[in-house]
Amino acid sequence: MKRVVVGLSGGVDSSVAAYLLKEQGYEVIGLFMKNWHDDSVTISKECPWLDDSNDAMLVADKLGIPFQTVDLSEEYRERIVDYMFNEYEKGRTPNPDVLCNREIKFDVFMKIALSLGADFVATGHYCRKGETVVEGETVYRLLAGKDQNKDQSYFLCQLSQDQLSKTLFPIGELQKSEVRKIAAEQALVTAEKKDSQGLCFIGKVRLPEFLQQKLQPKEGAIVEISASEEKYSTLIPDFTNKQEELDFLSRKYTYEPSEGKIVGRHQGAHYFTKGQRKGLAVGGTPEPLFVIETDVETNVIYTGQGKDHPGIYRRALLVSREETHWVRPDLQPEVGAEMKVQARIRYRQPLQEATLYQKENGLYIVFDQPQASITEGQFVAWHLEDELIGSGVIS
Repeated sequence: MKRVVVGLSGGVDSSVAAYLLKEQGYEVIGLFMKNWHDDSVTISKECPWLDDSNDAMLVADKLGIPFQTVDLSEEYRERIVDYMFNEYEKGRTPNPDVLCNREIKFDVFMKIALSLGADFVATGHYCRKGETVVEGETVYRLLAGKDQNKDQSYFLCQLSQDQLSKTLFPIGELQKSEVRKIAAEQALVTAEKKDSQGLCFIGKVRLPEFLQQKLQPKEGAIVEISASEEKYSTLIPDFTNKQEELDFLSRKYTYEPSEGKIVGRHQGAHYFTKGQRKGLAVGGTPEPLFVIETDVETNVIYTGQGKDHPGIYRRALLVSREETHWVRPDLQPEVGAEMKVQARIRYRQPLQEATLYQKENGLYIVFDQPQASITEGQFVAWHLEDELIGSGVIS
């Protein structure tokens, strides 16, 4: 009997994952991760982790498996929360869920599980693990979940071969409706429980309020840039080499306040992100305003009218060498090589046709179609069909 430690979150997915593993004959241990209980950064009067840990305990009891809570809040603060504040302060938009998986669930938590003699760690993620053999070595594949509406491979885009080798995804072959049905049949307390929303650690949180605890409000201007601004009609120049073309396609538009008109005030550029529409509190425009750029140095937010504003779109992006990660290192192209892939720049975005260009300074991704709100600090993940093979932080 192999021993598996399941990260029981108090939700239906991890509950059913634990049940399925027990049915398959594994020795199952349930662990609940307590990631946040800092009263100095209050989120809301509700205390979701207490309810969640209670539900996790009831599920473990029902399944007859050992259960305990592990407090990872110290590591969480250092590796996730501090990182988030730093990124927002720099005007980047981090993805705490991807980081939580890389730094906490599949690192700190996995080490605790292995110290308990576990052969594997299991989670309730909607994705699958495959294997192939390359030059006589087993190579692990990260595959999309069978439920296309719930595929969560994007959140695991930073996992390594070593982490994948010790991980199981028991519900990856199932639809969400099937997972709920199993939970109901087994009378698990989580069967009807709503999926948790919000950040992977604090549950019900409104991000600006959370950020305001550390990043001080600072009033600045909201500037509207016209869609007919000259820079958007730049003719594509003749390039002398591929590098020039890639740099041109992946460049950001830069703005000066004098290029537009002031239409409102905000409480801090670092609270806003590209593509954002809510929270601007500016009315009276024929079409809604969207954030097209933020400048945390000058504390100015640049906006444009309508979701088709040209300032929102770009054809390409760059991932620096240091921030490029290959789930499948054996597929990494040589410098100078290119590769056809499908890629996404945010969770739930349909996969987009793209080409990777590996250059000395990093990896360029050029999309067949322009992409809306390519955002620094977010993760881009690239696939070959249903296999996620690599990812990186957009620079």
